[in-house]
Amino acid sequence: MRPVLAESRSGRRARLDKLRESILHRKVLAGDLSAVGGPAFQGRWTRRQWAHASLFATLGALVAALVPGFSAPQSGTAEASLAAPRTTLALALPALPLHRRAAADSWQMVTVDDGQTLGDLFAQVGVPASTMHQLLEATSDRRALVRLRPGTVIGFDIPAEGQLRALRYDRDDTHRVLLTLAGDKVEEQVVERPTTIRTVVVSGEVGKSLFWSARRQGLSGRAINQLTDEIFKYDIDFSSDVAATDRYSVVVDQVWREGELIRTGDIQAATFTVRGKPHSAFRFEHDGKAEYYTANGTPLKKAFIRMPVAYTRISSGFTNARKHPILGRVRAHQGVDFAAPPGTPIMAAGNARVAFVGWKGGYGRAVILDHGRGYTTLYGHMSRFGKERVGQRIPQGTVIGYVGASGLATGPHLHYEFRVNGVHRNPMSVTMPPPEPLRGLALAQFKSQTSQALAKIRQVEDVIYADADGAPRKPDKKA
Repeated sequence: MRPVLAESRSGRRARLDKLRESILHRKVLAGDLSAVGGPAFQGRWTRRQWAHASLFATLGALVAALVPGFSAPQSGTAEASLAAPRTTLALALPALPLHRRAAADSWQMVTVDDGQTLGDLFAQVGVPASTMHQLLEATSDRRALVRLRPGTVIGFDIPAEGQLRALRYDRDDTHRVLLTLAGDKVEEQVVERPTTIRTVVVSGEVGKSLFWSARRQGLSGRAINQLTDEIFKYDIDFSSDVAATDRYSVVVDQVWREGELIRTGDIQAATFTVRGKPHSAFRFEHDGKAEYYTANGTPLKKAFIRMPVAYTRISSGFTNARKHPILGRVRAHQGVDFAAPPGTPIMAAGNARVAFVGWKGGYGRAVILDHGRGYTTLYGHMSRFGKERVGQRIPQGTVIGYVGASGLATGPHLHYEFRVNGVHRNPMSVTMPPPEPLRGLALAQFKSQTSQALAKIRQVEDVIYADADGAPRKPDKKA
């Protein structure tokens, strides 16, 4: 019986707890705060109620002050911005071609690499060969598409459906060919793209690197090589003579098309100041050949290259007596031996007529060049010859053969001889004949042509560079 009694007591206690919670809930709803332990409102507030009221009032005032500041700008700033004058400038933009208005993002531009054919390009973009043949049969310039040069850019208009809609390529600098496919038909359109030529002056200091300095100034890599390897190679050793503070100025013609630089022409004029000593060069065409001259009309290109091969060392110099390394006899060595790796190109020392090509005793494979006015040069111990033949006239720098060890030679090298009226001279110390300067009418034309280029260079340098005493020059108003 005790377990039953204990169970009835626990059930009775649970019912009393539920009844007490129900009565308490009703009093709270009726506003009787004393039921939950809080005193009822007696007509005046306690200190705690006043503190709570002050806190809520302060928070409300802050919110009322801050929120309008976020929603409305300050009146002074708004009025000033509205009162400030405003100008609208209309900029004219080039018209967009019709074939690009329809699908401006569907063109895929492909650049031709070495050895690539038109079929390779079509396969690369996923267009069948049958479409390629259809375009070739319809175009009037089939040869330009078949014989693609590396670097040529071909455009394929391929929309989302994946079928070729149009093909375009540049026939030359001023004409673009557009081939549009309309079913089984191909429409060809030649778009003229005019070009403009701007003559500009690129000027700067050598800095840490002449190449990077000139590239930053906008000079092309080809023009930089022309400056160092063709124009000033006879007067300036760019590996040791040039300092960071030396400066250069170059006049070039740039070809622009639709706001894009597409090509930089040959250097028309250039100045290079090395350790305070100025060197100048001007391009001038004489007797159908363009060369570079000094300001007084003297060719910069010397009549002879003193060393016609890129050598590693001089293995044997010019001497009147030495013991031959193979024959063992003492005899004169009437030339200079330049040691170089096998296959190193050998260049003609000057403009010449080829007098001999073949095997010549101890010289092995040899070439003899006649430069006129009694000057001849001999090149021995070649591994193989170039493409020149006897009687042919060749310009300076032509590759006439390659370094070897043919004939009486202990190792690969070039044996080089320089003769004047049949007499051997030391090519490392002989006074080379000076080049023929311009005279008469040619000199007058040269002066008239180069004066404009020189004036442009001086105009730019007067603005950029300082005087020798360090005081900056006043810029020319015309500049």
